[in-house]
Amino acid sequence: MIVPRTLKGFRDYLPEAMIPRERLMEIAREVYRSYGFCPIDTPTLEHADILCGKGSAETDKQMFRFQDHGKRDVGMRFDLTVPLARFVAQHGNDLGMPFKRYHIATVWRGEKPQAGRYREFVQCDFDTIGTTSMASDIETALVIHDLMRKIGFKKFVVRTNNRKVLNGVLEQNDLIEHSVGVLRSLDKLAKIGPDKVREEMMATSGASSAQVDEVLKLTAIKGSNQEILQQLEPLCSKNAMAQEGLDQLTQLVSATAAVGIPGDNFQVDVSIARGLDYYTGTIFETFLSDLPGIGSVCSGGRYDNLAQLYTKQELPGIGASLGLDRLLTAMQELGMIEPTRTTADVLVAQFDAGSLNEYLKIAASLRALGISTEIFPEAKKLKAQFKYADRRGFRAVVLAGKDELTSGRLNVKWLEDGSQSELPLSGDLAELGQWLQGRLRSHA
Repeated sequence: MIVPRTLKGFRDYLPEAMIPRERLMEIAREVYRSYGFCPIDTPTLEHADILCGKGSAETDKQMFRFQDHGKRDVGMRFDLTVPLARFVAQHGNDLGMPFKRYHIATVWRGEKPQAGRYREFVQCDFDTIGTTSMASDIETALVIHDLMRKIGFKKFVVRTNNRKVLNGVLEQNDLIEHSVGVLRSLDKLAKIGPDKVREEMMATSGASSAQVDEVLKLTAIKGSNQEILQQLEPLCSKNAMAQEGLDQLTQLVSATAAVGIPGDNFQVDVSIARGLDYYTGTIFETFLSDLPGIGSVCSGGRYDNLAQLYTKQELPGIGASLGLDRLLTAMQELGMIEPTRTTADVLVAQFDAGSLNEYLKIAASLRALGISTEIFPEAKKLKAQFKYADRRGFRAVVLAGKDELTSGRLNVKWLEDGSQSELPLSGDLAELGQWLQGRLRSHA
């Protein structure tokens, strides 16, 4: 006998885990489409040279890479952004610019598994390609905010920074040639603290203590958005790149405030850097106020040079990715997910196998009214059918024995509170449908 098992870092999803995952994906699609983003898909496997060197040295190490039967060097996508860059470079003439896409799909990274992090996971990305306008940066912030609200979060903060501010400060301190290493170290600030970051910066970039101090000055800047922008002014005024980044941050803060996003939900944080090498401007990380230790649940930013690796055409882009599995782990910890093993709201109990056609008619009528309905497949004892309904998480059970079917009546039992009502079994079940819909809405 083969022992049934899964690989480390991979997992099966039972219905009670898969149902809320699909609901989150549906919410993401709804929000993305409300802003005009269109769906695409790309292959799981890419030529290795498409993927290598596009994220970071770390993602290169984590990539699942091998030779296929044709001896080609291939890799499994580690995110959805690098394949997007290849996609738009290959199909740009057919797509037209600007192009707004969303992509919800599985990616793979051979990293160390931990709580909420697996080697196979789903990303829910949205991106705008073909424009450098700050309007797209602003829209990205709005989508992230709307997405978190639609999912059901109120206590969260979208933290934003600009790589131009960071690179400008590095340029002022003669560290621009070491920007990749310095920014990767800075990205670890929340995990390892300033002392460890200092040590790593000096070791990997050869920076002096004074140079590192100038970089770490940014991490000490705190206050309201306006206070942070004011404190940044003297640090950025002597460098054109840094000043451009500050101007973009100022515009972003002004626009989000103008559309009513509270300061508690959108904050400038000059310490965030994002570890991937391809970011060039605005960057975002989203944290849950009640679970900050779980890390960012929606991150992204502007990457104006990534597609230039594949084409001479200028294809700047900006976007973000919802960390689906990490977010679900957080929602479970916060008690935001109602346990269920069914996608149907109503179970039609089967008293008599000879009346199956009647039960089928009842179920079909309820589905026609927009109520998801399942029929118990066998005429078992009622106790067994209720046990099934409780275990699966149905909201209501429709009960109709021979006597009820003959008299044109049926009963509905609401499982949450145990209440029961008798309703007429009319031809179109309109009354039952309206009653059920009202009860379902009131108990949602």
